[in-house]
Amino acid sequence: MCGIVGYTGTRDAVDVLLGGLKKLEYRGYDSAGIAVMKGSDIELRRSVGKLNNLTMEILKRPLSAHTGIGHTRWATHGRPSEQNAHPHLEGGVAVVHNGIIENYLILKDELKASGAEFKSETDTEILSHLIQRATAEGMSLAEAVRSAVKRIKGTFALLALSEKEPGTIIGARLECPMIVGVGENETIISSDIPAILDVTRSAVFLHDGDMVSITGGEVEITDFEGNIVERKPTNINWSPVMAEKGGYRHFMLKEINEQPRAVTDTFRGQVAEETGEVFFDGFDVDLDSVQRIYILACGTSWHAALTGKYIFEEFCRIPTEVDLASEFRYRNPLVSDSTLVIAISQSGETADTLAAVKEAKRKGASVISICNVMESSLTRETDWTFMTHAGPEIGVASTKAFTTQLTALYLLAVFFGRTIGTLDEERTKELIHELVKIPKKIETILDSADYIEAMARRYFHFRDFIYIGRGINFPIALEGALKLKEISYIHAEGYAAGEMKHGPIALIDEEMPVVALAPKDATYAKMLGNMEEVHARLGSIIAIVNEGDTEASSRADDFITIPETSVHLTPILISVPLQILAYHIAVMKGTDVDQPRNLAKSVTVE
Repeated sequence: MCGIVGYTGTRDAVDVLLGGLKKLEYRGYDSAGIAVMKGSDIELRRSVGKLNNLTMEILKRPLSAHTGIGHTRWATHGRPSEQNAHPHLEGGVAVVHNGIIENYLILKDELKASGAEFKSETDTEILSHLIQRATAEGMSLAEAVRSAVKRIKGTFALLALSEKEPGTIIGARLECPMIVGVGENETIISSDIPAILDVTRSAVFLHDGDMVSITGGEVEITDFEGNIVERKPTNINWSPVMAEKGGYRHFMLKEINEQPRAVTDTFRGQVAEETGEVFFDGFDVDLDSVQRIYILACGTSWHAALTGKYIFEEFCRIPTEVDLASEFRYRNPLVSDSTLVIAISQSGETADTLAAVKEAKRKGASVISICNVMESSLTRETDWTFMTHAGPEIGVASTKAFTTQLTALYLLAVFFGRTIGTLDEERTKELIHELVKIPKKIETILDSADYIEAMARRYFHFRDFIYIGRGINFPIALEGALKLKEISYIHAEGYAAGEMKHGPIALIDEEMPVVALAPKDATYAKMLGNMEEVHARLGSIIAIVNEGDTEASSRADDFITIPETSVHLTPILISVPLQILAYHIAVMKGTDVDQPRNLAKSVTVE
């Protein structure tokens, strides 16, 4: 969850570290800190809260150096405080860490028994003590880190500095991401791509069990036994501007508006509209042998997965189950070599999803993934990956990553159906033709943003919302409610509209707005009835309806229109106004839209 960055080279390391941490603050913002080499001494600056507090601390007590490490924290062990902020410094060794050390209490008791004094409540401080003791016994920094990681159980991406080896940074990773950016006589190491882009676009993605030693432009990668390993650099095609706000007030607003481009880039080069063909290089799963599909995901990606179930079962006629990745491996799922698992994760580093994938592979399933980050852990764990090409998503609340996941699932289902013969050529051409028109239709929805903002002013003071949908749009009701609650802190729940009469309707009164997803589809008449039930109980209705629809709009207090499209693509279009509505309500509530409390972008802990 936390963001880590290290730099050694010719530039001012403090500027590079602060710039990198700014790009990583979405990963955690409970506290932040840096440690830099001043000659042969390590100097430390830390602060509680967002990165701006650390910047102010450095302005009060300036630093300048060419080598250093930094950290922005999402708290797991220990409350947010200056003492618990990283880096942790012990006897001339500084450490930053992302992940969880599961056996830290055992190690802590052992160290305390031999005289160690601890200053924090964190698990990470164990590392600084273990590494410092090893260097005091004559080990090099690399040897000391190697000995420490062999003793700990859990997940980690860590960086270490030692006063005994100025100019050198040692890193190690296990089930947490770490990327090395190699420049001219300089190296930057980070937990995510955006932090390296101002220095270089040449990136080496470390694998589980890798250690790296960097000094200036020199990079050496070994395994935990000290054996040299080769990792080829990758050219990152994201520009630094893609990770900046580009004039928008918030990253979330920028990313909402990037969706026409993101969806286009996701299907660009994958389809031939004239023939209805779908092209997936390197896809070699024997689909004829697949008897069951599992889609695994967490959070917003799970809502995409639920939508995908409807599409796969209709297009492919294969039984499809959706599981929360955090639950999948704890229930002994019925998985075999005739099962195909599709794992979805924006970052490719979601710990629960990675653990579920490993369980599915252990049981013999073929596993593919949908992901937005190249060379992430998920892409390496799975047999094949559909890259969504959304570009960096900095806002914690997912927007363009979600709609590109829906696009990917749609394309996969079309490809599967055409391959196994459940979709004929003419039907496939129709489906692809509808998809190609979606980006323009998203643009028409974005053009109504001012209207949705004005609507938000009438609703931002309410404390509770209900979102309802039917069929393929029920998961979008769940997603709409999640968007509102995570950035505005308003209590919101999504329901299948037909389930309202089984309990939730008891909540409806004049203080409970209901967002009704009512496009014209097979469940339209039923949705009209559900809206009448809400009105009979004095609830206000915000309806999402098709352009030109007068029946549903006449039953609503407010309505937002979307263009017509096929039923399987409607979820993409409905998602956009729900994102815009949640965004403007959150802005009016005065919350931190990009960095909502208690949340982080990439959930790398279970």
